[in-house]
Amino acid sequence: MAPPPAPVPQQQLVLAASSADAGVAAWDLRTGAEAIRHRTCASRPRALTVVAGRFLAAAQAPAGSSAPIHYYHWDRPQVAVKSFPVEPIRALIADTEGSYLIGGGISGDIFLWEVSSGELLVQWHAHYRAVRCLALYDYLLVSGSEDGSIKVWDLITMLDEQSRLEAKTLHLYSFNQHGLPVTDVACFHGAIAVSSSEDRTCKIWSLYEGRMLRSILFPSIIDSITLDPRSHIFYAGGRDGKIYVTAMGVDVSSNSCDDSSIIGAFDDHSKGVTSLASSTDGLVLISGSEDGNVRVWDTRSQQVIRKFKHSQGSYVMFTLNPFIVNLYLK
Repeated sequence: MAPPPAPVPQQQLVLAASSADAGVAAWDLRTGAEAIRHRTCASRPRALTVVAGRFLAAAQAPAGSSAPIHYYHWDRPQVAVKSFPVEPIRALIADTEGSYLIGGGISGDIFLWEVSSGELLVQWHAHYRAVRCLALYDYLLVSGSEDGSIKVWDLITMLDEQSRLEAKTLHLYSFNQHGLPVTDVACFHGAIAVSSSEDRTCKIWSLYEGRMLRSILFPSIIDSITLDPRSHIFYAGGRDGKIYVTAMGVDVSSNSCDDSSIIGAFDDHSKGVTSLASSTDGLVLISGSEDGNVRVWDTRSQQVIRKFKHSQGSYVMFTLNPFIVNLYLK
């Protein structure tokens, strides 16, 4: 009896979008070939998401009185569906199963839609100013705002009207240690979250204990962060064009703190780093920048192994496991 065929490896795509209406581009991470080009898209950082690998959703930057959410199939260049929220959406994510789409609005409201029906299940006022970033850890939603605050929400509570009515406060925790707008937030195993801010700090939080574990000061404003899945390291993308390699300094098994520091930097972008993504094995880091370029890094050598220019092109295939890089082009 012949052995079963070897499994076909899943294609991994690097996705790039921008607010300059340059569309969504996708390149094969292994070959470097351009795979997809959706021509109509002008989304801002953290406003592009993949819904359970099935399709793309991108909240559009406001143009006049319109700021729709565009939905794209992998194998078609045009917009498949448009929805029109009551206000422009600044941040957009989907849960792992693709059941819910969550958007943060410019008013500070958060919107939660059911993907299968498109129905708005719940809307609540979360922050005093625009929601700039969202992250999920299991059933916990973490939101960061231009008002400098970070809040943690229990989605089980938010999806149940009676629980919302009985709750003393809708949020589980409210963190106000950042002095300026929050720019990004990411969640790590062990219920650890890392946030960045225009105050030039990244702060590490325990989502279980509801407290700050550590604050790290950087030479530049940090606009993007991603976590290395192999170890307690995170990458911080600065407006100075550098990507700082930083030890967490936190034992996630005990939520304790100890000394650590910036332990290195990747330096090849000519303008600010606006978005970062890490491969599942931590061996590859992908960065997007205001310079319009996407770089793929070998994290061991800290060398650039591929470069992509976000410009007009064609689309040819779909993907199962994408990495998202959202370029912000002024």
